[in-house]
Amino acid sequence: MNKQDTHRTDLDHSVTRRKFVGTTALGSAALLTGGLTSLLRQSASAIGGFDFIEATISQLQAAMASGQLTSRELTLGYISRIQSLNPLLHSVIEVNPNALAIAAGLDNERRNGHVRGPLHGIPLLVKDNIATDDQMQTTAGSLAIYGSHVPGDAVIIQRLREAGAVILGKANLGEWANFRSFIPVYPLAVGWSARGGNTINAYDLSYTSWGSQFWFGQRRCCESVRSCHWDRDGRVNYRTVRS
Repeated sequence: MNKQDTHRTDLDHSVTRRKFVGTTALGSAALLTGGLTSLLRQSASAIGGFDFIEATISQLQAAMASGQLTSRELTLGYISRIQSLNPLLHSVIEVNPNALAIAAGLDNERRNGHVRGPLHGIPLLVKDNIATDDQMQTTAGSLAIYGSHVPGDAVIIQRLREAGAVILGKANLGEWANFRSFIPVYPLAVGWSARGGNTINAYDLSYTSWGSQFWFGQRRCCESVRSCHWDRDGRVNYRTVRS
């Protein structure tokens, strides 16, 4: 499970002419073909005949139990979807370079008759202010601490890993969870970070993402990946969402 798959991890949010033109074309296509929801639906693809985009965790588990789907295939499908939509929405900062290897290891456990529970093999995105002791950064979206390494997993990450979840990557947020100054940032910069850029509202490309609370809806609309984040007043929020 520790073997690393070669895969792109940091998602490049710098602006180039090619990326600007491509993103503009993508947004235009969304408007001309029935809106962004239509575009998101078109970007989905079935894995072995199984449409994972609107599947619940129970449905995903049933598909994996029957051999119709593997965790590695599901994880790869989510990564492909992130790479397809993230240049427009900027909702994911980084993909775990070990995600595919971890998923493959969990598939081996399943084949050997060991299923840890309902989260076994399920990919999860976590907010970039939740510590993960792996090859991903934990920066709260800031470049100021990029390259530092946390001393260990957050407790919630420990429990998710023990339950068999695949920590797929880090999601964008308002940098430092919007604790940046006494100057009001609403509604202009609530979803902006130096690492991730500005998260775009998946339902209205001209509008703000409204920070971490909208972040769940962003998952629902684009990646359909289950998500977990730590709210600003200390509450842990864990939601199962689907597109």
